[in-house]
Amino acid sequence: MTDRGSGSSGSARAAPAAAAADSMMAILDRQTRLKGNQYRIILAAILGDMMEFFDYFVIAFVFIVIVGPWKLTYGQAAMVFLSSGVGAIFGAFVWGHIADRIGRRSVFIATVLNFSIATGILALTPHHNWQFLVVFRFIAGFGVGGLYSVDLPLVQEFVPTSKRGVIGGLVTVFIPLGIMLGSLLAATLTHWIGWRGLFAVGMIPALLTLLIRVWVPESPRWLARQGRTEEARRSLAWALEVAPESIPLAAIAAPAVEKARFSELFLYPRSLLVSWLGNLGAQTSVYGLTLWAPSLLVLLLKIPPPKAFWLMFFIASGGLLGRIAFSFLSDAIGRRASGGLLGIGAALGLVLAAVFRDVMIGTTSLFWLLLIFTDFFADGGFAIVGPYAAEVWPARLRTTGMGSAYGFGGIGKIIGPLGLALIAGVSNIVTPQATVSAILPAFIYLAGWSLLAGFAYAVLGFEVKGRSIEAIEEQLTARRAAT
Repeated sequence: MTDRGSGSSGSARAAPAAAAADSMMAILDRQTRLKGNQYRIILAAILGDMMEFFDYFVIAFVFIVIVGPWKLTYGQAAMVFLSSGVGAIFGAFVWGHIADRIGRRSVFIATVLNFSIATGILALTPHHNWQFLVVFRFIAGFGVGGLYSVDLPLVQEFVPTSKRGVIGGLVTVFIPLGIMLGSLLAATLTHWIGWRGLFAVGMIPALLTLLIRVWVPESPRWLARQGRTEEARRSLAWALEVAPESIPLAAIAAPAVEKARFSELFLYPRSLLVSWLGNLGAQTSVYGLTLWAPSLLVLLLKIPPPKAFWLMFFIASGGLLGRIAFSFLSDAIGRRASGGLLGIGAALGLVLAAVFRDVMIGTTSLFWLLLIFTDFFADGGFAIVGPYAAEVWPARLRTTGMGSAYGFGGIGKIIGPLGLALIAGVSNIVTPQATVSAILPAFIYLAGWSLLAGFAYAVLGFEVKGRSIEAIEEQLTARRAAT
C-alpha cells in the first residue's frame, strides 16, 4: 500500500525540518542510559494515566450506590455510562490536534485539569438528576481521551530510539493501577464520605498539574519544529542533564514552521488504516471481554459475585503481565509482529475459552485459565496499541494522528457492549445479561475484532523498530513523494 500526497513540494518543505531535528536528536539517540529527569517525565505520564483511569471508572463504584435509590432505567444508565466514552472519542480528536499546534506540555496540563475538575463537579450532582451525570461525565471523558493522546508522544520524544518501544509500553503498564486505586478507595471510604465524596476525590489529579509544571518542559522535538531553537536546546539539555552550551546551537537550525492540519491525516492512508483499525479492533475486543467475564464466571462456576471478582483479579493480572511482556517484545521482534501476535493470541484464547467452557482440570476451571491467557494478549497488547499509534505519523502530526486513532477506536466501547446485547437478546447495553448459550457466538464476535487488530498490525503496518522519529518521517515523506 502506498501513501498519496501532494508530491515533491510537501517533501521539499518537510526535508529541512526533518534534517534539523535529526541533527539535534542524534545527541539524544547516542544515550545508552536514561537520566533522572527523563525518569521524572516517565513518572509524570504514569501518574497522569493512573489518575485518568481512576476518574474514568469512578462512576462504576458510584453507580452501585445510586442505581437502586434513583430507580434508573436501562436507557438512563446506558447514557450515564456511555457518555464518558463518547466524550473520550471527541476529546482524543480535539486535544490530540491541539497538542500538535500549541505543544505537548500545555495540553498535558489542560487535559488533567479538564477531567479532574469535571469529576469534582459531579460531587454537586442534584439528587436523582441523571442528566447532570451525563453532561459532566461527557466532559470528564473529553479530557481523558485527550491525555492519553498526548502523554505517550511526550514521553517518546524525550527518550532515545533504542528505548522508545519499551518505555512507551511500560507507561501503559500502570494504567490498571488507577482502577485498582478506585476500587480500594471505594471499598474503604464510601462509608465515610459517600458517593459525592468519591467524586470529590476525583479532584486530586488536578494537583498533578503542579508536578507537571515543575518537572516537565516542552518537547524539544516540538520546539525545534516551531523554530524555537534556544528553548529546544534548553529542553534537550534538561533531559540529558548537561549544560545547554554543550549542545551546539547550529545543530538546531530553525526550520520553516508548519502547522498541523487534520486533513493531512488522509494523505497517509497506511498510517491511518493501521492505527485506526488496530485501535478499533483492540478496544472492542478487550472492552467486551471485561464487560462479560464477571457474569460468565458466576454463571459457569456457580459462585457468588465476590468470588468472581477475586477471580477477575487474576485475569487482570494476566493483562498486567502481558503489558510488561509486550513492552519488551516491541523492541525485540518489532511492532508489526507484536501487533499480529496480540490479535491472534486474543482471538485464539477467546474461541478456546468458549469451546472448553465446561472443562475442569481437577478443581480449576479451564475457562478461567483461558481467560487469563486471553487477557495476556487482549489487554497486554495495549503496550503496542497506544505507542505504535503515535509512531506511524510524521512528527508534526504525531498527537493529531494518535488522538484520531484512539478516538476512532473508542467506537469499540459502544459497539462492543451493543454487539453483546444483540447476541444475548437483551436491551441492556450497559451490562448485557450473559447467558451460557450466547458464550460461543459472543466470543467469536469479540475474536473477530481481535483478528482485525492483528491483521492491521501484521499486514497493513510498517516497521518502526530501531528507527528514529525523524527517520520514520523521512520514510513517510519519501513514500508521499513517490506517488
